[in-house]
Amino acid sequence: MRHRIEVMHGVNFDVLGSRNVAHYGGLSLTELEVKVKAFARALDMEPSFSQTNHEGEFCERLHRAGESADGIVLNPGAWTHYSYAIRDALEVAGLPAVEVHLSAVDEREEWRRHSVIRDLCIGTVQGKGVDGYREALALLKEQLES
Repeated sequence: MRHRIEVMHGVNFDVLGSRNVAHYGGLSLTELEVKVKAFARALDMEPSFSQTNHEGEFCERLHRAGESADGIVLNPGAWTHYSYAIRDALEVAGLPAVEVHLSAVDEREEWRRHSVIRDLCIGTVQGKGVDGYREALALLKEQLES
């Protein structure tokens, strides 16, 4: 059975290739999605992707996630650290989710070390660059097949 996975990117991912290479790896969002799609297909998963700089739109996508996905991989960007609206929408989605970050957020600025969504997720992967998405997908597959 091919699992449908919603891969959600938040604020500033549209300019990912312009951001600090030491933290974000230098890939564009398109390049990141091509790699994530290959990871997902290797795990017999079917990904769909979204990115927005609008918090309400991100929430609305979470509200609808159950209509087209079995699980979620999400990187809300800076919203991770303070958006209780996104937290509530993730709870409404009711799907298994994995929080992923390209950089090691727990080793960066103090404000980045807090996640308001972490306790709603089955796991968190951080600091592994694009390979973190492969780990996140594997965690999700394990959860969906258990």
